[in-house]
Amino acid sequence: MITLDRLTKRYGDKTAVSDLSFEINPGKVTGFLGPNGAGKSTTMRMIVGLDAPTSGRALVGGKRYEELRHPLREVGALLDARAGHPGRSARHHPLGLARSNGI
Repeated sequence: MITLDRLTKRYGDKTAVSDLSFEINPGKVTGFLGPNGAGKSTTMRMIVGLDAPTSGRALVGGKRYEELRHPLREVGALLDARAGHPGRSARHHPLGLARSNGI
């Protein structure tokens, strides 16, 4: 289960994510929809431990992402489609990640 509890992220005086709370049950494929600048990527970056929240918490299976023993076995995220390896297809990119992480 992914749990967000009052998650907030501020950059100076700009609030990127404000008091966001929700739960996603295990096995559910979930996406975020919204306009540019709505906080979708920032939320995902906080879930996977790339950015620290200003306040609140993001948990995966009751733990912070960085506390997970094998995090890539718990959560898969593609934050920027341009970040994929240029020589890999959309099918081969996740296969390479899975293989390199024992999945």
